[in-house]
Amino acid sequence: MSDASIPGPAAPATGKKSSLLELDARTKRRNAAETRFKAYGIVAILIGLCFLVALLVAIVRNGAPAFTQTFVTLDIELEAEAIEAAEASVVKTSQYRDMIRAELMGRMAAEGIETDMDANTLGQILSSSEAGQMRDFVLENPDRIGETVTFNFLASSRVDGYSKGRVTRESLERDPNLSPAHLDLVDQLEEAGIIERTFNWSFVFGADASDSRPEQAGIGVAMIGSFFMMLVVLALALPIGVAASIYLEEFAPQNRFTDFIEVNISNLAAVPSIVFGILGLAVFIQLVGLPQSAPIVGGLTLTLMTLPTIVISTRASLKAVPPSIRAAALGVGASKMQSVFHHVLPLALPGILTGTIIGLAQALGETAPLLLIGMVGFIASNYPEGVASGFLDPNSAMPAQIYEWAKRADPAFYERAWGGIIILLLFLMTMNLIAILLRRRFERRW
Repeated sequence: MSDASIPGPAAPATGKKSSLLELDARTKRRNAAETRFKAYGIVAILIGLCFLVALLVAIVRNGAPAFTQTFVTLDIELEAEAIEAAEASVVKTSQYRDMIRAELMGRMAAEGIETDMDANTLGQILSSSEAGQMRDFVLENPDRIGETVTFNFLASSRVDGYSKGRVTRESLERDPNLSPAHLDLVDQLEEAGIIERTFNWSFVFGADASDSRPEQAGIGVAMIGSFFMMLVVLALALPIGVAASIYLEEFAPQNRFTDFIEVNISNLAAVPSIVFGILGLAVFIQLVGLPQSAPIVGGLTLTLMTLPTIVISTRASLKAVPPSIRAAALGVGASKMQSVFHHVLPLALPGILTGTIIGLAQALGETAPLLLIGMVGFIASNYPEGVASGFLDPNSAMPAQIYEWAKRADPAFYERAWGGIIILLLFLMTMNLIAILLRRRFERRW
């Protein structure tokens, strides 16, 4: 034996000793690059959040005034003779309008408010719908004739805009609907408690109005139209989309035909929504003959648009199920159908429900397809009388109603368009919250 040992590798000629505890220049550069990349990501997120906050602030600031409205409160005695004379006249609402304006003049005199205006000029602070409101109450409550009833009449859009800071005396100098002198009376009427601004439930549950009565416009009927459209989309898109996804992912053979179908489904998901509106107009209205502006036509059109999204999300959820689940089910004697419906589908259900609700939320906010089938040009002034009329009678939808308000000239409609956006966003947030809850409820871990 020998004590000689095998010589090790030669030491580096630099003479510097390296240590794992010290960072060399290359590692420092790599760590610095990683730190910069993280900083870029944080800056990008902060910029995105700033834009999101700015958008939400703008929506809330411009739309919140739509949820309040200025009202004129008057106590009117429903005299039987005056009511009979009004109903016997040719223009019935004119008689009711005279009664309202006479009560307003008398209330101002009782409060010590003096004015040189006549009753018709003074009545410009009221909405043009006040006579119809009073007549509808009398017809619905004939037993109240002879009593003194408190009415909350809508103020005109200019008076409402003045109380919200949207209208000024300078802006009314050339306005034929109202004058700065009216605003002086409005200030005195507010001090006397005759005019007040309260929450406007009619905006949430009311119907649309003509261009001359923006203060009366509401989005409630359009909400019903959107509801019936979503029922059509849910009843058709969910079963058809899920069934097609299960077949393509689990049962269809891999050949050129199925590849062609998959490519076209992906292409349809990227087609602009207005193309589906053209398709709905050509097929459902011109060819089939379904009524124009009906929610069933809008629902069928949005179903075509939503199907690719549901198919893609459902197939992704089915692919996420581990192949071992299928193999284990087949190994214990289950058929292909049993393995899919008893094992694969329950595990993919959270993703399927999430994709479906996201697709419905996307369809709820679409406006372009509704432009082509006429839901924008229709004024939704009445609630549907039943389920069948809800599907077949002409109606509007929330995005179409918002678009219609935004293009009208009166600033009060523009304010209501912002308020409608708030309600639409609340619906979308609710649907996304439901998707999250369903995903957590049905999610299984393996």
